[in-house]
Amino acid sequence: MENVLRPLIVVGGSVVLTLLVGWAVDRLLRRADRRHHETPLWGLLRRCRLPLQLVLCAALLRGSYDHANVAENHSAGIGRTLSLVLIGTTAWLVVRIATAIVESSYARYAGQHRDAARVRRVRTQVTLIQRIVTAVVGVVAAAAMLLTFPSFRAAGASLLASAGIVGIVAGIAAQSTLGNLFAGFQIAFGDMVRIGDTVVVDGEWGTVEEITLTFLAVRTWDERRITMPVSYFTSKPFENWSRGGAQMTGTVFFHLDHSAPVDAMREKLHDILRECAAWDGRNWGLAVTDATPSTLQVRALVTAKDADDIWTVRVTVREHLVRWLAEKHPHALPRVNTATAAPAPDAETVSLSRDGRPPRTGRG
Repeated sequence: MENVLRPLIVVGGSVVLTLLVGWAVDRLLRRADRRHHETPLWGLLRRCRLPLQLVLCAALLRGSYDHANVAENHSAGIGRTLSLVLIGTTAWLVVRIATAIVESSYARYAGQHRDAARVRRVRTQVTLIQRIVTAVVGVVAAAAMLLTFPSFRAAGASLLASAGIVGIVAGIAAQSTLGNLFAGFQIAFGDMVRIGDTVVVDGEWGTVEEITLTFLAVRTWDERRITMPVSYFTSKPFENWSRGGAQMTGTVFFHLDHSAPVDAMREKLHDILRECAAWDGRNWGLAVTDATPSTLQVRALVTAKDADDIWTVRVTVREHLVRWLAEKHPHALPRVNTATAAPAPDAETVSLSRDGRPPRTGRG
């Protein structure tokens, strides 16, 4: 009877104690979240309830397994399995706690600062820090799991002795990967590009959507995703339209006939901008910037608060001005000038002598 009750008491007691502790911790976090609603940390920590319960249950079972007298012939395997579960769930719990702290810090910073550029910078940094912490915890957990096997502990000395050679070989083999890794750190803390920045890369205009330790994803205006290594942004030039402020100045060029009414176009441009909600009212202008034998190059200058609005203002100005010219001043649109070709000289003209006298006809 004792052989049956003891395992039930050990296993059942561990499970019940785990559920009670998880319920109590969740109640405390929920109460703290209601009292301090301005801090999202307590609500985020509630996501750790499941890994916390698994860690507690695995630890209780691992500590009391020797006294349960269950499957004594397989005690070594069951004990090692419980150790592996304990290590894995502990790593999961640490990652969840770190994620909650990082997300809470970012949420408080974003709520206290109105500078969008600084908020995007912090978001990029905390995202990369979170990924680094996850990677480090995963590596440590995997190493701890391997060390639970006796064969790996016996080979530890030889592995440490050859660590220098292995490190050199791995460094040479993973040169590009390490380059991207250090480039990711440089982007995160060098403020070169941030999540949400508007960039032009290889002639493609888009918004930075994701930054990891090895690659960067840009979402283009037509919903495509361009993925490239982060080392690209540390080794090649690119346009960052969001750096230093979101306000932008845009231009629209027109190629028109020399008779184009430039003054009337300037007034019409102002009327169009006053009716365009995307124009921020900072600046505008229209000027003739070049002239060729057949056309005038007219430049319209407009401003907007960000890259999306400058695109809207440019297409609005282009559409309305071209339509206005076609309706009110069609002569101002570019056209191909042609002229009547000179008639070919007749036979009599060709046969004139050099001194201008008509040729002789043979009649004396």
